[in-house]
Amino acid sequence: MTCVKPDASDKDSEPFVEIDPTGRYGRYSELLGSGAVKKVYRAFDQEEGIEVAWNQVKLRNFSDDPAMVDRLYSEVRLLRSLTNKNIISLYSVWRDEDHNTLNFITEVCTSGNLREYRKKHRHVSMKALKKWSKQILEGLNYLHVHDPCIIHRDLNCSNVFVNGNTGQVKIGDLGLAAIVGKSHSAHSILGTPEFMAPELYDEDYTEMVDIYSFGMCVLEMVTLEIPYSECDNVAKIYKKVSSGVRPQAMNKIKDLEVKAFIEKCLGHPRARPSADELLKDPFFDVLDYDENEFHKRFGEQARDELNKQMRRRGKVDLGYDERSLEGAIPQNLVGFLNKLWR
Repeated sequence: MTCVKPDASDKDSEPFVEIDPTGRYGRYSELLGSGAVKKVYRAFDQEEGIEVAWNQVKLRNFSDDPAMVDRLYSEVRLLRSLTNKNIISLYSVWRDEDHNTLNFITEVCTSGNLREYRKKHRHVSMKALKKWSKQILEGLNYLHVHDPCIIHRDLNCSNVFVNGNTGQVKIGDLGLAAIVGKSHSAHSILGTPEFMAPELYDEDYTEMVDIYSFGMCVLEMVTLEIPYSECDNVAKIYKKVSSGVRPQAMNKIKDLEVKAFIEKCLGHPRARPSADELLKDPFFDVLDYDENEFHKRFGEQARDELNKQMRRRGKVDLGYDERSLEGAIPQNLVGFLNKLWR
């Protein structure tokens, strides 16, 4: 199918530079982002009246591998069937034969990607970071338990998107995802070097490569530093990754709980927990805290004192101050707090 050029003589028409074959989606010239093989433009869905993202892949990048082009097209089409609140929705996909491009329309998030959002908002509580992390895991779990299993292969903070007014995060850039069978193994090298698991370089891996990448995402969220930023080329990154050397950014983490959680994600593939197992990790216990329920169980004074302590946790290495809570909380609350801040 070929895209339609808008009628420039029609003064009442939208300022589109391109329209999809159905006439539903119009692309603006504004670029939202770009990668090695893809550009993303702001676009508009004229049927629903909402803004969307127009993703465009130049297929000439795969001119020597027509089988890869066919596979990429079929896999992106399959991704259109996915429905999950933490996965960017894919609405439409088509191949433009005239311009040799693969195009697909996705939902657009209000606040851009997580990397830029985190740089913009540098003072974020550990509780908020855990909320983002949990949502990423929920999206990964959906992909991994899907039949067939879907491996993202390029998870990093620039491929996670944020609706800043709700705190909702969604995994995007699924165009390079691998659809694998019951063996859950894939055999091609794709991804962002700083976030690639060691086994990815060996071209024999499972969905556990996404867990490794997720751990690196948590590391970046906590430290505001891209993993292995001390390396000035891909070869040095590969040498460290293949040797099991952790990024220097790990040394910046003072909170032992956070460091231990990341280490779980970066371990040997067979030792890494699944996304489902990580969602049940005590790391996320703090998110189970419900203020109203706490008030009912322990009283107003204890609730107010705990909320004050929670507001203090702007830095990852702060825990609750047990001495300041003495006299304000019942004795049976100590165990609850120890679990909450563990």
